[in-house]
Amino acid sequence: MRKISIVGTGMSAAGKKITNEDLSKMVDTSDEWITTRTGIKERRFCDEGESTYTLAETAAREAITEAGVNIEDIDAVVCATVSAEYITPSLACVVQRKLGLKENIPVLDINAACSGFIYGLEVARGLLDGSNGRYGLVIGCEQLSRLMDMTDRSTCVLFGDGAGAAVVKLDQEKTYASVLGARGGFEIQVEGAGPVISKIKMDGKEVFKFATAAIPKCIDDLQEKTGIGINDVSQVICHQANARILDHCVKKLKADSDKFYKNMDRYGNTSAASVPMALHELVKQEKIHKGDKLMLVGFGGGLTWAGVIIEYDGKCSVGT
Repeated sequence: MRKISIVGTGMSAAGKKITNEDLSKMVDTSDEWITTRTGIKERRFCDEGESTYTLAETAAREAITEAGVNIEDIDAVVCATVSAEYITPSLACVVQRKLGLKENIPVLDINAACSGFIYGLEVARGLLDGSNGRYGLVIGCEQLSRLMDMTDRSTCVLFGDGAGAAVVKLDQEKTYASVLGARGGFEIQVEGAGPVISKIKMDGKEVFKFATAAIPKCIDDLQEKTGIGINDVSQVICHQANARILDHCVKKLKADSDKFYKNMDRYGNTSAASVPMALHELVKQEKIHKGDKLMLVGFGGGLTWAGVIIEYDGKCSVGT
């Protein structure tokens, strides 16, 4: 199996900052209630003129620039999202047109909820391998604010809007392995298209139990498959759903908490965008360098889970 590595990253946070104090004026909640249960202090909602399309385009352009490749070098586009404005055209097709990418390349959306970006890496690898392409663009992008029931305080305090992107390169020499899975269920759901706007519904207790089992399982499965464990990677970048979930897993794994990055305090749960947004921030903070092995772990609606060990082969640090 041919491998891929990450050569460039980008992100775009929505423009409107919504603090816990702001939400307390909309629904029966408080900063203390939200913070102690989730670790979230604020999140971003799309401002006027912003959408999944603008967020995805901005993140994609930055990733391509950081990778140092040309628009015509992109040979596949995969967008992971559950909140695009349209069933069709796909978000990937819109990004292709906005960026002026080639027309003779595969472009498509996938829905694996919060595991979507990692699923997207595997899909991109397969598309590049099958078409003999070299570079792929993988985007996780969500505008979850348009799907939220602002009267449901158990869910509306959790989610935010944003996008993260990565340019990946197909290469036979790089370390790459993934584990993907699903357990069909309705613990998290958004109804399909219809006359009434869909809203997110979630069984928080069941999702917490699922997530705290799924993260260690992904890490154990990756180590069994590759011989590479937590101590062998520079960072473990998990889906940014809830600080308590990550803290629970770190304790269960007896792991170094410094390897488990958190940014949900500033962005909330951005579903498919959370892993690539965290990845990009780590690159910009110079906590990831060329040649580092990374472990990415996702879990989400479906219920789905995904893990990957992948190498960062981009710029060593900011400005280089």
